[in-house]
Amino acid sequence: MTSLEECHAKDLLRRVEPSLAKARRSLEQSRVWQEEAKRALAAGAYRSALISCYNAFFHAARAILYRDGVREKSHLCVELYLGGYAIKGDLEASWIAQFSRMRSARHMDLYSFSAAPSREEVESAVRNAHAFLARMEKLLDETVPGG
Repeated sequence: MTSLEECHAKDLLRRVEPSLAKARRSLEQSRVWQEEAKRALAAGAYRSALISCYNAFFHAARAILYRDGVREKSHLCVELYLGGYAIKGDLEASWIAQFSRMRSARHMDLYSFSAAPSREEVESAVRNAHAFLARMEKLLDETVPGG
């Protein structure tokens, strides 16, 4: 799958009632996952911390979809949807690249035999998750629905 149009055609993104309340709850879930990541990092559970960081990214991104009235069934489609905001100039492409890197790291960790991430990688992911959440909160406040 390579396009937003495919995501809609395959019903991996579908229209639902827009909900700012659900968007705010998704942001709160992002905060919960960030705290989980910090606890896992402190315990030396780097793989768990990395997955928690991705979940923080995912829930922050999903807030935009909830606000816009879109339900996702694909993590890639979430990335492509956010990309629409970058194309319009409402979101810097670097945020899409960060989401993509985290999505890939999650995928590799769950579906391959790759080595566990290092402490430094996870520390960076925790910092990036915090910054990504802040940027998604700002995007919610500064744009109109319809990425």
